[in-house]
Amino acid sequence: MKDTAKHQGLRNQLVSTLEQKGITDKAVLDVIKKIPRHLFLNSSFEDYAYQDKAFPIGAGQTISQPYTVAFQSQLLEVKKEHKILEIGTGSGYQTAVLCMLGAKVYSVERQNELFKQTSILFPKLNIRPKHLSFGDGYKGLPHHAPFDGIIVTAGAPFIPQPLMAQLKIGGRLVIPLGEQVQIMTLLIRKNETQFEKHEFGEFRFVPLLEDKN
Repeated sequence: MKDTAKHQGLRNQLVSTLEQKGITDKAVLDVIKKIPRHLFLNSSFEDYAYQDKAFPIGAGQTISQPYTVAFQSQLLEVKKEHKILEIGTGSGYQTAVLCMLGAKVYSVERQNELFKQTSILFPKLNIRPKHLSFGDGYKGLPHHAPFDGIIVTAGAPFIPQPLMAQLKIGGRLVIPLGEQVQIMTLLIRKNETQFEKHEFGEFRFVPLLEDKN
């Protein structure tokens, strides 16, 4: 579990790249500068860990491109002590970003292999989500709702109704919507029944699958 000056230099370069691509949230950039992304990847990818690219992580899943992680995190507008629901723990990298932004993170992963990996990895890196669970992300975590923010890290054909129901009034839901190519979508809950919708261009994600474990 080594993190060296060389890794730090590569992270600094990555943050410069993200700034050039339009990421402006200083808190998000600071956190990306600190988190050892190479430790979330198979060691064969270590040399490439700080390129702005997605990589396979097992179970047919990927670790998202750093730009995507930064973009989604920026849209969430995370404040300290915010309760954030993350659908798709994956490699745990996005989880780490949210935790280091000061959020109380509740994360759900439907791939048992990845759930087990992150359960072992987080304590080693001193990353402490409030709650990690293995299950169907479409259902959210009703027992822990409502949430200040919800982030979905897989492409969804539609917005799962339970997730909308679990969002606080004033809360933000960030979800990539679409089949082959996704449109990054932000919903802001205005009151019990109304949501304001914003769209932010195309991204590519692995699909969010329902009831498949």
